[in-house]
Order: sequence, then structure tokens, then C-alpha cells
Amino acid sequence: MAMENSVSRAKSNILPSFNGALSNSFNYGRSLTYDNTYEDVNSTQLEGYLVTDITLWNGFILSNDIKKSKLDLQAALQEQLRIKNEIILNITASYLEILFAEEILMIAEEQLELTNRQLRRTKKLVEAGSLAAGAVLEAEARLAGDTLQLVKEVNRIKMAYMNLFQLLELPADKNFRIIHPELPEIKTKKMPQNSNEILKKALNKRPEIKASEIRIESAKRQLDIARGNRYPGLSFGADYLNIYNNKYTGMYNNHINLSDQLSNNKRYTMGFKLNIPLFNKFRVKYEIFDASIKVQTCEYQLENTRNILKKEIMQAWNNANAALNRYLAGKKAVTAAEEAFRYAEEKLNAGLISSMDYYQSKNYLTTVRSELVQSKYEYIFRSKILDFYRGIPIEL
Repeated sequence: MAMENSVSRAKSNILPSFNGALSNSFNYGRSLTYDNTYEDVNSTQLEGYLVTDITLWNGFILSNDIKKSKLDLQAALQEQLRIKNEIILNITASYLEILFAEEILMIAEEQLELTNRQLRRTKKLVEAGSLAAGAVLEAEARLAGDTLQLVKEVNRIKMAYMNLFQLLELPADKNFRIIHPELPEIKTKKMPQNSNEILKKALNKRPEIKASEIRIESAKRQLDIARGNRYPGLSFGADYLNIYNNKYTGMYNNHINLSDQLSNNKRYTMGFKLNIPLFNKFRVKYEIFDASIKVQTCEYQLENTRNILKKEIMQAWNNANAALNRYLAGKKAVTAAEEAFRYAEEKLNAGLISSMDYYQSKNYLTTVRSELVQSKYEYIFRSKILDFYRGIPIEL
């Protein structure tokens, strides 16, 4: 809104100005009379005038000011878009964090069910005299640990929802559940070979780059405005003046009424004014120097913004690539861990291994499954960041 007002204000500067004034004065002693002589007379005088002027040319300062205001507005809009994109990215991260936490909760629930099932089996074996009573205590301790882990995962979900509520500026007591989308299949072919391709697209689409480029053009227009002060300025002006005095008299000493005075005392003037700058304490010189420095500063800021963007994209690509590699390795690890756990469960039922070995296999399966889920959601988020830099809307 402020930038839009600046554009409107700059445009309005090309319009003519039009003003008027009224003044009332009380004169005592020697005063100028109607016939242009001085007399000792007390009078009341009312004066009024209208004046207008318009700038015809001033070194293109007005036109460059309009261009600069429009560029400033465009830069502000690009900055708003950058902030909007960051909010979208943060909301996406919070949304995926909820999906991740809920999937981890499902794993914790499955592990708790396995532990419960193992506890029931252990009690039967103790009752049958096949195991010592301490085995039940050991199983109950593991059940308590799995229950605690389940509580932690529930709390993680609550915290993830709270973060989402804060980003959406919703009250903490708001009650809703997110929709679980059908997540895209992870394919290695979709991963860009390197970050150069992403960087080329980002340099043409990212709002922070566009904003920096626009600010350079705005600074150049400010430089043109400063240079415009070197040139003469041409303006046109006109005014109207009228006077009424309650003691003005005619040649027969008769009082001149209001209408006659307004008819006789009116005065019109109009003309052109040429303002030639000769010496202004080097003000124009310093303004041009400051504007030139501003252009260079904006150019350095653009280069710095490009370097930051390049660094961010390279980091995002490396993170996405690392997450993909962890996911692919995690899939193999889960497959192997599931087979190892199935085998350990069979051996435990056959009495070939201890419960300690069984729980080690179960804990390892829980760990690799959790790591797989974590790498999956991390890769999805990192790939969305890459899409974000390429200008592709974030969708799940």
C-alpha cells in the first residue's frame, strides 16, 4: 500500500497546483488611499488571491520519479512473493513433519503389539515351567519401555500440529486433522544430475533475484533524478488578486461599494519562469555521487544474492541426494531386517535363541524402519525444495 501511494504521489507531481488565500487587516495612521495618496485614516482591508503554477520541464526529474516509484513497487511485490514462498515452504515442512510423526507412531504401535504378544507367550511358558519367573519381569520392563516410546511419539505429533497451527495463525485449541495424501513414488530418475540446471532456472524465476535486479534499475532512475538537477527548470504560473477597503472613496468623496471595488481592483498576472542552477554549494554534485554509490551497492547486493542462492541450491541438492541414497539403502536394510526378525521369531518359538537375542532383532528392525521413514520424508521435503527453486508449485 505504501509503495502504491508513492506511485500515485509521483504521478500527481506532474499536475498543476492551485491555491487561494484571504486576509483581513486593520490599518491605523497614514495609509494609502484609493487615489494613490497617503492620509491619516483608520480602515479595514480585505485581500484575496488565487495562484496556479505547473512545471513544464525540469530535466526529466518528474518522469524519472514516476519510473522509480513504479520500480520500487515492483521490488516490494517481489519481496512479498519471496516471503509468501518461504511461508509455503515452512508450512510444507510442518505438514510433512506431521505425516512423518504419525507414521513413526504406527511403527511404535506395531512394536508395542509385538511386545505384548511376546509378554503373553512368556507368561504361558513361565506357567508351564519352561522359563524362570524373571523372564516375565524382563518382558514387562520391555513393554514399559515400548509404552514410553509410544507416549513420546504421541507428544511429537501434538508438537507438530502446534507448529502447524502457529504457522497458520490458528488457535492452539483448534481441532482438525490433516489429510493424508497419496505420496509420490520415489524415483531416482527424477533427481537432477547436478545443481547447475536448477540454478539457471532459479536465476530467472526467484523473486529475490528479480527484486535485486529491479532495485538496480530504481537506483539508476534515482541517479537520473540527481543529474536532472543540473539542468534549468521551466514553469508556467498565473495569479489573480483583488482588494476591498471600507474607507476607499471616489473623486467626489463618495464611498465606493464592494462590487465596484472588486471590479476596479482586480489584477491578473501570468508568465513563464526559468530557473537556472548556477551554484548550490555542490549539492547536485554530492547527490549524483551518492546516487552512483547506491547503484554500485545494489549491483553488489545482486551479486551477493546470486551467490547466496547458488550456495542454498547446492546445499539443497546435496541434501536431497544424500536423503535419496539413505532411502535406497534403508529399503535394503528394512528388507534384510524383516527377514532376520522373522527368522529370530521362529527360532525363539523353537527355543533356539534367548529373548535377549529376539529383542535385539526386534529393536534393530524398529530402528531401520524408523530411519527409512525419516529418509523418505526428508527426501520428499528436499525434492520439494528443489522444485521450489525451479519455480514449480509445491504439491503433494
